[in-house]
Amino acid sequence: MENKKANKLIDKILENLDKTGINTETLIDDIKELRTYALEEQIPLVVKVLRYTYEHIEENNSFLIPTLDDEPLDEEGDVIEEEADSPVESLKYLLSLIKNLKNKVNISDLKEYRDLLKAY
Repeated sequence: MENKKANKLIDKILENLDKTGINTETLIDDIKELRTYALEEQIPLVVKVLRYTYEHIEENNSFLIPTLDDEPLDEEGDVIEEEADSPVESLKYLLSLIKNLKNKVNISDLKEYRDLLKAY
């Protein structure tokens, strides 16, 4: 996002997630505040993803969408099984995508998060 206040808020949310995990009281309010910056900047994808995110957290008291990533392969091309990511790590990844919207991969991943949240 272009807004410095929005990026500071993202940093604050990420820091709080590291300290307290998913604390729904402050987290939902912070995400709603971040959404207002996205509305001001007129970024419909981010507005929708943030709304879906806080609604998902309100309903589930957690963030149950796994982190997006390509399945890692070993030298023979077999999928390497990894431990499931924590809700905190997945949410941190989603928020970090919003900081740099000029990256096409970030936009693509945000669209995937949007679809996963909508389908949940």
